[in-house]
Parts: sequence; structure tokens; C-alpha cells
Amino acid sequence: MSSSSTPSRLREAVKAVAAFEALKGLAALLGLLGLLGLLHHDLHRLAVELIGHFGLSPQSHYPEILLRGVDRLAGTPTHTLVLLGSAYVSLRWIEAWGLWHDRAWGEWLGALSSGIYVPLEVRHILAVPHWQGVAVLLLNIALMVVLLRRIVDRRRHAPHQSNLTRGSTHT
Repeated sequence: MSSSSTPSRLREAVKAVAAFEALKGLAALLGLLGLLGLLHHDLHRLAVELIGHFGLSPQSHYPEILLRGVDRLAGTPTHTLVLLGSAYVSLRWIEAWGLWHDRAWGEWLGALSSGIYVPLEVRHILAVPHWQGVAVLLLNIALMVVLLRRIVDRRRHAPHQSNLTRGSTHT
């Protein structure tokens, strides 16, 4: 299906999703590189210093979560971090390429990768309600809606195109 048969606003929205996914991949790559640069330091001590810098107690809820995460991260083999980070970056960039180039598989991948987080986000919001969680949930739902509308639009036009193609070959 050519991009000219797609309504321009929907196509622009899909391209915006593609740019957002590429940006997420870039942010993940930069985060991975930053993390790899910190691995030869005492991450626990750095986290405690950061918490102290903001005047927080390491025993309060969120700083304690941060410290537990840092300790788990420090115990993770470097090759595992690189593999998982690279897989995430690659997935985001492959999805972005597929969306930018109007590929159906890119739309499906995008809808699935946005939708997979929705139940987790709802569970998190129910456990710890805050506006940031709601914003992330609404953003993922908006991304899913755009991509699902494009998938439906593509399917709606597919039978029409195949009839046109069949009609032109039998003339």
C-alpha cells in the first residue's frame, strides 16, 4: 500500500510515533553507554551520595528502591547488560524504521510493544497512584490507538487494492 492512499494526518501521526521510537532507542543507547562508564565505580556509594545531595534519607521509600536497584545492577554481568540494552535499542530502531517506511509489520510491532506495557502500568498506578504513571499510560494508549487505526485503515484498503489489481490483470 502506498503512503499516498493513507490519510495524511494519520500518516503524519505514524511518522511521529516512528520518531518517538527512534528517540527512545537513542536515549536507551546513551543510558547504556553512561551505565557502562559507571560500572568500574562503586555504584552503591554514588547512589548514596546522590540521595544525600538531594537531602533525602536512604531509608525512605524511593531512595531505598534506588539502592536496591543499584545493588542488583552491580551484580549483573556486564555482557548481560550489553546484550539486553542492545536488544532494546535494536528493537526500538527496527520498529522506527518500519513505521517510517510504512511497513505493516512496523505497525504491528509498535502496537504490540506499546500494548505490552499497559497492564503493567495499570497495576503500578493502582499500587502507587501518581500523575507520571498516568501520563505514561495515556501516552502508550495514544501510541496504540494511532497504530491500530493505521492497521485497520490498511486492512480496509487492502481488499479494494487487490480487486483493482485483479481487475487490471484480466483486461
